[in-house]
Amino acid sequence: MDTRLTAEQDEIRRTLRELLHRRCGPRELRTAVDTPEGYDPLLWSALADRLGLPGLALPEGYGGVGCSVTELALACEETGRALAPSPLLATSVLAAPLILALGTEAQRAGLLPRLAAGGLTAALAVPGPDLATALALTGRNDGYRAGGGRAGGVQARRTPDGWTLYGQADQVLDGHSAGLLLVAAHTGGFARSRTRLFLVAGDAAGLVRTRQTALDATRPLGQVQLRDVTAELLGDDDADVLPVLAALGDTVAAVLAAEAAGAAGRALERTVEYVGQRVQFGRPVGSFQAVKHRLADVYVAVQAARSAACYAAWAAAHGEEVGRLALAQALEALQAAAAEGIQLHGGIGFTWEHDAHLYFKRAAGDELLFGPAHRLRDRAAETAGLFAHGEVAV
Repeated sequence: MDTRLTAEQDEIRRTLRELLHRRCGPRELRTAVDTPEGYDPLLWSALADRLGLPGLALPEGYGGVGCSVTELALACEETGRALAPSPLLATSVLAAPLILALGTEAQRAGLLPRLAAGGLTAALAVPGPDLATALALTGRNDGYRAGGGRAGGVQARRTPDGWTLYGQADQVLDGHSAGLLLVAAHTGGFARSRTRLFLVAGDAAGLVRTRQTALDATRPLGQVQLRDVTAELLGDDDADVLPVLAALGDTVAAVLAAEAAGAAGRALERTVEYVGQRVQFGRPVGSFQAVKHRLADVYVAVQAARSAACYAAWAAAHGEEVGRLALAQALEALQAAAAEGIQLHGGIGFTWEHDAHLYFKRAAGDELLFGPAHRLRDRAAETAGLFAHGEVAV
């Protein structure tokens, strides 16, 4: 593994950082999260037009840039630094790879170019608080049934005219605003239940979507209700969805790790800048040895998390699964950086007007959606075959 950035990767980072610095400052961020979409559509268009960000990791044959997971993770590290609310995670990290992996050629040709151009956004609707389970991040997903049984989740029924969906999915990333939904639904009743993915247009009849109040306002969530909504099966009738979701999970974890490492790095930078300016007892707060020690510990954690995220992104492109470990480490680093940032900013760090709480909420929100860290590590150990014969760690 060569840890040096290529000229193309360095240009992606530089251009994206400059654009987000101009278009996603603290004031613009708060304005964006208060919009109905939860993000700035003009900024999303700029990211698509100038950088091709939505299609960064999609093949050129479908309108993408043709880069790898490494470049996508590098871009998400920069969006994480700015806490930029955008459909990037839902559209390009969760939905587009599933369409690429499972879709028919007609579905890929009809949808991927529009997703790559940024004109169409997409969301993966998983019933219940089970996104981490469906992606096999915190446990095996071979028993996942899109809500399970006849009483919960989303049920898919075949009719003479096609498929219809009935049910509800909560906590769907960008589910309230996406133009296309990929809905996980179970078929065949409880005894023979099978999970499949279906395409649902955002304006389909019988579809009701409501934006939810989220802990992390920069990660807008929506509730999706389906009442006999007409849907199109993603891929062929015999497509096996669960292994594809599990394979995607490690890539998602690697990208999220890079994003969390970027946010942690920026939270630390802001804290270091503040303690260098704040004067107490006639000297900068940052000159006190105790403060230096606390920030040094955070610095080590952030750098370690960034290294792990970089390796995980590289490994994902080479068939090695270490994303869960990197995500666990990055989430803990972000929690530490955000908590120390709030403490060392003093009284102002606890106020709504300051941005310190946004980093803390990003850490807590990501752990609720994709963690917690100890379960991510437990799943990584299970995947690696550790303790397979009943050994106990000491």
